[in-house]
Amino acid sequence: MDNKDKLKEVVNQAIADQQVPHVKLKKIGPSSVNIDKLTKPSKETHQEYWGKGLTYLAIGLIIILVVSIIGFVGYHGLATFTNDHVNIFHFLTSTDWDPGEGKNHVGAAVMIVTSFAVTLLAALVATPFAIAIALYMTEYSSKKGANFLQSVTELLVGIPSVVYGFLGLTLIIPAIRTLFGGTGFGILAATLVLFVMVLPTITSLTVDSLKAVPNHFRKASMALGATHWQTIYHVVLRVATPRILTAVIFGMARAFGEALAVQMVIGNAVLMPYNLVSPSATLTSQLTSQMGNTVMGTLPNNALWSLALLLLIMSLVFNFLVKLIGKKGQK
Repeated sequence: MDNKDKLKEVVNQAIADQQVPHVKLKKIGPSSVNIDKLTKPSKETHQEYWGKGLTYLAIGLIIILVVSIIGFVGYHGLATFTNDHVNIFHFLTSTDWDPGEGKNHVGAAVMIVTSFAVTLLAALVATPFAIAIALYMTEYSSKKGANFLQSVTELLVGIPSVVYGFLGLTLIIPAIRTLFGGTGFGILAATLVLFVMVLPTITSLTVDSLKAVPNHFRKASMALGATHWQTIYHVVLRVATPRILTAVIFGMARAFGEALAVQMVIGNAVLMPYNLVSPSATLTSQLTSQMGNTVMGTLPNNALWSLALLLLIMSLVFNFLVKLIGKKGQK
């Protein structure tokens, strides 16, 4: 007896032994069961196979794309040290940046320091505003007011970087020049532009983190006699802190990788900044302004790819911090 005969015998026995006839099977007798139809894959089964196949194909393409990007940037970025024999320590600590003059003039310390300074200052300025807006939207505002602020936040996210840079160039730079003197270009101008750019990102994620706090936490706090603000400060913000930190890190990652807007207001002078209104350069501004002026495979070009590799490594570090804080928040 083959498998089909065994299956037919089992089905027939099940139909014959049922105590309450099934609605769909009440007119089916043992002799009318089509075993071949039961053993063939159905239309839904074929759809499931296609769905799984397309999903695995998409995942495979994404993995290949990410690995290709990391490999491409890594290959060209490391050429500065493997082919041109630039010392890594010298590259990270020297302030002398003029790759066209030779390997002893490839120092990225100015861009590294300026990039971190602009990113940290923008995050420090934007975070209090983002938390205040998020608290108003989730704890105080009416539904219409929250929806209006949400629309404004989404509008700020959709504005292109070049618009922010142009506004900084025409409004912020003259104001700084009038108040503090100098050219107006520098870290302060870049910080103010990035503050507006990262504010929507931090605000949106902070709103989500505050909404994720269970409502019975608030009710329990107020039941113990706490005021609304005490509940917010001692309960809501404490519970939401890991997710708020995640929002801040996402904002920092956004600021660290911004290129065009920063390039328009930073000054693009590879000089170590001695104050907030002295022109300088970041990793991204140097890349965007100089990549088109170099020849592929030369030391100046490889040095710029090394800056790109630094940006890629920092992006991975930011992602790692987000995962780390997320895990601690779950505990």
